[in-house]
Amino acid sequence: MSKHADTIIRDAVIFTADRERLWAEAMAVAGGRILHIGDLETALQFADEATEVRSLDGRFLMPGIIDGHNHPALAGRTALFELLVSPASSYEEVLATIRGYAAGLAPGAWITGAGWGLHLLETISTAEALAGLDEATGGHPMVLVDISRHNRWANTAAMTAAGVAPGEGVLLDEHGAPTGVLFERAGLPVAYAAAREGGLTNAQEQTAYRHSLGVLHSYGITSFQDAAATPEVLAALHGLDAAGDLDAWVVSSMMMNDEVLGAEIVGEPLLDLAEQYRSEHHRPDFVKLFLDGIPPARTAAMLEPYLEDAQHGCGYCGSTILSADELYDALVVTSKRGLGAKIHSTGDAATRLILDTVQRLRAEGHGFRCQIAHGQYVAPDDVPRFAELGVDADISPYIWYPGPLPEAIKMAVPEERAERIHPNRDLIATGALVSAGSDWPVSPVPNPWQALAGLVTRQDSTGEFPGTLWPEQSLTVREAIEVFTLNGARMLGIDDVTGSLEAGKSADFVVLDTNLFEVDPNEIGSTVPRETWFAGRRVFSR
Repeated sequence: MSKHADTIIRDAVIFTADRERLWAEAMAVAGGRILHIGDLETALQFADEATEVRSLDGRFLMPGIIDGHNHPALAGRTALFELLVSPASSYEEVLATIRGYAAGLAPGAWITGAGWGLHLLETISTAEALAGLDEATGGHPMVLVDISRHNRWANTAAMTAAGVAPGEGVLLDEHGAPTGVLFERAGLPVAYAAAREGGLTNAQEQTAYRHSLGVLHSYGITSFQDAAATPEVLAALHGLDAAGDLDAWVVSSMMMNDEVLGAEIVGEPLLDLAEQYRSEHHRPDFVKLFLDGIPPARTAAMLEPYLEDAQHGCGYCGSTILSADELYDALVVTSKRGLGAKIHSTGDAATRLILDTVQRLRAEGHGFRCQIAHGQYVAPDDVPRFAELGVDADISPYIWYPGPLPEAIKMAVPEERAERIHPNRDLIATGALVSAGSDWPVSPVPNPWQALAGLVTRQDSTGEFPGTLWPEQSLTVREAIEVFTLNGARMLGIDDVTGSLEAGKSADFVVLDTNLFEVDPNEIGSTVPRETWFAGRRVFSR
């Protein structure tokens, strides 16, 4: 590393997230790495005639945000190439949006997109609603995924093209005919049919990903885990890095099974491809497993029953997608390949199965890294097992404080249980590694500042949804920042290069007008980054 700094930052309030030295007043950067962080006098010793010395006039500077769970490819595709509907829209408003979009398409073109809200499930589960959808789409085959990206709504033309028939996950009307509402894997045939007719080129995939990188940078995000990588995603990341356009540390999770996204190459054939796509800023180091669904659709595996409904009756608890033996076998493959695992689990029964399986594997000597993704529901007896077994908690914004998803959960889970989600304080108290991911585009925007505020207050910082969700689980500001920085780097296995501001690490940081330690925690949700830097380069400026 050069002994002369490219840039020196001074007159700043710097929070390092380095527990050996939490605060600094200056930072010297060379070749994308931190030369010195600490006192100003020492930092200035690295200056020469070519060094840019920048005063931040007392602004707050902290490590770049790490988003431990997102889907930039999905977000970019929908934003640039598909139909996006508002999750708050009514049935009539969604039809109006579809009708306007369909009018501009060539005859026979598919309509694909996302965003409809789970509050519509009852409304669209009728023959009349399907007839209305068929009229609005004007003969175009159509499939839209819901805001959770787990369930689909298809019209008659799409179901015909895909050969959809009554079966598990296919919601039927009063006459026993499909309504077009397809839960979890029941929607995959329609997704495959749509992809065959209108898949994106590699250039379009890169364009979509580049768009998403710009959005992430605007929120101060400099590292993330792509939580459901396909061959198309891996190729896009490799192409971007080769072109010098991948301004983030990216860890990808390759799909071992697919219940919701419509990927046709999963499991070991996908893992066989991974190494050819490893590059300077991209590490294909994890697999992704889906173990259950989501509580609002009653597809999460729970220890106690859901509320009774017409489809499931009394005493229904949901079920896991994989059996205990199938999960064990998949994790053995993962461990033997030297990879880590990110496992989607929202119900407490699914989480218990993961912990039981990891306990068995640990006893056999398997030391792979394991993340439980989402983990809304965790039985109290299982909370200490995370730390005991070395299982990381990948928790999800927009769910630990009042908002649309907690409200949707209350439609399926008794209220006293619905409100006891994300035991973040309990997990940290037992020594578990807790990190956070936006799950964007499931979360409408990858805004870490609203989520960080919610970790501290357990309230909606926008004020749209009143109340406090299980306030005993709130974190301190420092703990919440660590969740989004150093903890995220440790969970992703990139703490050797990022996550805290230390000499030798990548100069990844965000500049704010707000000192997060000095404002009302609810005001943290209004934070707007002024600048985002990755590897010593400014990648966003407001």
